[in-house]
Amino acid sequence: MDLKNLKTFIYVAELSSFTKASQRLGFSQSTISFQIKQLEEELNVRLFERIHHTVNLTEQGRDVLRYAHQMDKLMQELANDLREEKEITGHIRLAMADSLCGLFGETFQDFWLDHPGISLKIITAGTDEMFRLLNHNEVDLVFTLDNHIYNTEYVIIREEKIEAHFVAAPDHPLARQKHISLPEIVQAPFLLTEKGMSYRRLMDEQLATRSLEIHPILEAGSTELICRLVEQGAGCSFLPDYATASAVAAGRLVYLAVDGFKIDVWKQLFCHRDKWISPQMQSVIQHCAGI
Repeated sequence: MDLKNLKTFIYVAELSSFTKASQRLGFSQSTISFQIKQLEEELNVRLFERIHHTVNLTEQGRDVLRYAHQMDKLMQELANDLREEKEITGHIRLAMADSLCGLFGETFQDFWLDHPGISLKIITAGTDEMFRLLNHNEVDLVFTLDNHIYNTEYVIIREEKIEAHFVAAPDHPLARQKHISLPEIVQAPFLLTEKGMSYRRLMDEQLATRSLEIHPILEAGSTELICRLVEQGAGCSFLPDYATASAVAAGRLVYLAVDGFKIDVWKQLFCHRDKWISPQMQSVIQHCAGI
């Protein structure tokens, strides 16, 4: 069996397209089709169903894909064991929740000084899009800030529960109240992260169960910007504690005492269960685990 044919099969299966696989691998589409046909003949199975210009794995194709991933992983491990490199080099693609980028940026210089041979591509996206990219092998790792996610397709490398609170400047009228109701808090001016993103989505969903909604005066992807504006008295916000802890400790922000509202937010780092953990990927994992 030609291992190149297996590699081509993995790309076609993950991209659900002969055309996209040919573009990714730099082969002509006829070469891709020939390699898949050759593999089907060698295994005596039909790997794909081609209906109305769509490409879908057959049941036997899904079985072969599982073994193909395992063989590809073993080949990469073999190549790495035979390669003697003093410096870890390579390119890693990391899908990350936008609100985690600030944390990553604070320590990136340390990472780069320790691993100058590793280049990183960071892609910010919503949780569903991040896992779509992971499923199609368009990213190597996913770093989420969302509700607790568990799926047997993915390996949870590290996870941590994160607290999140409503916050405001110390001189905000609500900051002096010991008990704030939800109907009262949603009437305040709010600065929030983008709708549908991580903990903002979780907050909106919980408020919706009580027929409540916040209409923010500002939406931004940067938690740093939101914190700065809230400190200046522009309004309230709902943010994870890691983004506000230093400002709260310094007295520039306060947690608001909102009754009956609690959200569990989880910081989780994932890779696909079939993904080979290369040395450069392991270096990025260790760095993310410390954030």
